[in-house]
Amino acid sequence: MKKPTLLLSLLIAAAAQNPVWGDSVEELQSARHLEISSELIPADGIVPGQRVELAITIATDRWFTGGTRLEIPEVPGLVILQTNNFASNSSENRNGQSWVVQRWTLDVFPQRHGNFTIGPLTASVKISGEDASTLEGELYSPKLTFRTAVPESLSRAEHWVAAPMYKVSQSFDKDLDTLKTGDAFQREVVFEASDVMAMMLPAFNVEKLDGLTAYPQPSKLTNSSNRGTMIARRVEQISYIVEAQGRYQLPARDYFWWDTRSAQLQMRFLPAVDIHIGGGQASDQPATSGSQLEPLQILKYALGAAFIGAILWLFYRRIPRIPIAAIVAPLGTALRKLNQMRKPALPSRLNPDSSAGE
Repeated sequence: MKKPTLLLSLLIAAAAQNPVWGDSVEELQSARHLEISSELIPADGIVPGQRVELAITIATDRWFTGGTRLEIPEVPGLVILQTNNFASNSSENRNGQSWVVQRWTLDVFPQRHGNFTIGPLTASVKISGEDASTLEGELYSPKLTFRTAVPESLSRAEHWVAAPMYKVSQSFDKDLDTLKTGDAFQREVVFEASDVMAMMLPAFNVEKLDGLTAYPQPSKLTNSSNRGTMIARRVEQISYIVEAQGRYQLPARDYFWWDTRSAQLQMRFLPAVDIHIGGGQASDQPATSGSQLEPLQILKYALGAAFIGAILWLFYRRIPRIPIAAIVAPLGTALRKLNQMRKPALPSRLNPDSSAGE
């Protein structure tokens, strides 16, 4: 009886030193060399529209030989998005043994109140087997259930944004106090929030005002990430044309914000904008020179000419007059001297009394 007991002990020890990995992913999971788990963050206190993080963790004491693919389930009333195409990889020590860990994150946005069930979610994996082989198969995460509810403070709101941060602002491209009939101006309204998608930000309904025609442009939706935080942005641009004089008001807007950090209702506002269109019309061309002078301009020019004339008359009266004869006599003497200098220095005949040259 001692020999079989000793042999069994040796076999158990050898199996512990050289564990059997299995011939499939299912066997690795059954032998606890591979596991998958899931959780929701947060797990409760969720309102419709709030982002919930679905974390999928896959771990093994072997190693991954290829990429992991997740199959996202469809759940009525939920928007489930895989915003990150890569997992967060790490390693950890479990009972003195090194495990490789993949952590995947999905974004879940409930669109209504009530109960929801997610899963099982399918993960296709490639794990190293014996003799450097690769085992391919599928893992299934546990089902997760959660509930969303509308707080009493939101019961009368038609739309709200559930996020840690929410901003609403507006601006104009010109001064509204100087508008005239025919002028155009542009209005820009910006919605910005964190941990939501841009498509979940509120739409902007343009008011209709007689005499002030609005031309909205297509909405600009952008989603970005800043240090791991999702930032959603919606930009609305509206062009207005002033068609008639009068007083107009762009009405105030109220927006509901459920602050997920404090679990409290907050408000965001756009103030009302008053516009007064006075007399006159917009001109596309500036005034050109050569137009008729106004009476005030004519008076200014006449006074300037009179002043210049008075200055010239005073110079004429005060400056002593120089006799013209005193100026002409010296000039005549100088001209005569010049003419004499132009005559030849020798006579035309060297010996005028001789007849040799005749």
